[in-house]
Amino acid sequence: MAGYKPVAIQTYPILGEKITQDTLYWNNYKTPVQIKEFGAVSKVDFSPQPPYNYAVTASSRIHIYGRYSQEPIKTFSRFKDTAYCATFRQDGRLLVAGSEDGGVQLFDISGRAPLRQFEGHTKAVHTVDFTADKYHVVSGADDYTVKLWDIPNSKEILTFKEHSDYVRCGCASKLNPDLFITGSYDHTVKMFDARTNTSVLSVEHGQPVESVLLFPSGGLLVSAGGRYVKVWDMLKGGQLLVSLKNHHKTVTCLCLSSSGQRLLSGSLDRKVKVYSTTSYKVVHSFDYAASILSLALAHEDETIVVGMTNGILSVKHRKSEAKKESLPRRRRPAYRTFIKGKNYMKQRDDILINRPAKKHLELYDRDLKHFRISKALDRVLDPTCTIKTPEITVSIIKELNRRGVLANALAGRDEKEISHVLNFLIRHLSQPRFAPVLINAAEIIIDIYLPVIGQSPVVDKKFLLLQGLVEKEIDYQRELLETLGMMDMLFATMRRKEGTSVLEHTSDGFPENKKIES
Repeated sequence: MAGYKPVAIQTYPILGEKITQDTLYWNNYKTPVQIKEFGAVSKVDFSPQPPYNYAVTASSRIHIYGRYSQEPIKTFSRFKDTAYCATFRQDGRLLVAGSEDGGVQLFDISGRAPLRQFEGHTKAVHTVDFTADKYHVVSGADDYTVKLWDIPNSKEILTFKEHSDYVRCGCASKLNPDLFITGSYDHTVKMFDARTNTSVLSVEHGQPVESVLLFPSGGLLVSAGGRYVKVWDMLKGGQLLVSLKNHHKTVTCLCLSSSGQRLLSGSLDRKVKVYSTTSYKVVHSFDYAASILSLALAHEDETIVVGMTNGILSVKHRKSEAKKESLPRRRRPAYRTFIKGKNYMKQRDDILINRPAKKHLELYDRDLKHFRISKALDRVLDPTCTIKTPEITVSIIKELNRRGVLANALAGRDEKEISHVLNFLIRHLSQPRFAPVLINAAEIIIDIYLPVIGQSPVVDKKFLLLQGLVEKEIDYQRELLETLGMMDMLFATMRRKEGTSVLEHTSDGFPENKKIES
């Protein structure tokens, strides 16, 4: 027993995953908080000023949430019909909202009743925003019009009727109070100038435009519609810089990080893509449970909020850096203690003894050393081990199978113990890096416990789920082998033959070998 060799824990790299600075940065969020709204979340907007509350537009209500609150701190519900959008002013004190009845309402954050009401649209208003001077509001509606309103007088200043379909998105320049952008279902994005009473620039997106975004400098414009995200250079007359097609379904919302170095896009394919604004390549991706309609980032990217079609609001907060506790400084040995004997020269009669550091066995290795196979398996099936280091659990299962005692270790378990085994197999069986080991273990469990099915509803449900996963994985392997066989056949037929030998008779009657090039 003195020569026991510990089990070698194999490394199972996750295929396709590359750890970068963006991966570390965007994964540094806590578990998302799920908030249920009354309907699909069509718009989320953060206040530009502390304490960085955010407005959520869903159904006929607009809820104001604190950064870390799970209940709304204020609700605006003075709408005749569904509210579609709400945006904070630059100072965070006012909120403008648009609704389905064509109304545009202005609210004070400290009150509840609307301060101003702008009536002029005949159909639903889907986009509202404040201009850079804070005294005007831009709105776009399904009546194909874009209107500019004066806040102090509650009057309509200008109306633009250049779109030929629904106006569903827009934004105002943060630098010039006379410029604002709108996107429409007529596939165009237009820039309007209040001083000229007409559009000064128009670009063709090619799909119904769902969202537009203007960079803080005003030099770049981003439009989203269909599966495309397109970036336009406004300083070159609307020249197309890049067209991105990384989503599988319609892109519905856009957002910039606080630094402006990253562009985020949300889509109906339930993914949020993060792009670098220098290379326009995807540097990270988030997955969600439902189609995404709205997206917003807080100051310094501290919070990311995503609104979905199922009425769920997903809120992720950045993890706070752990503060190191100041420990009392211990007195350390003097410097001469460390250099003592450093210059000592070995004498002729001295004997050098090397004492190797003693290696301590892990608990599961101790169990295996004393042939406690069931206990060793129980240790690595603990939830702490299976979640953080599943490769250890897989390595022990592989070692038990190599010794031929895996069936003995899995047999004779009660409902709680077999549930731990089934939970681990269900969670990790479909991963290619673990599949060769876990499929064999799953087949052994099915053979052992199939005769006792029906005694525990909980185990029966997990058992049937595991059986379905095994069958599906086997079908995948069979289809993969068939595909590989077809590819080998195609490559064999496409390979160019170097030459074919034939026998020809020469003039003297003797056969001669010749090659005919194919």
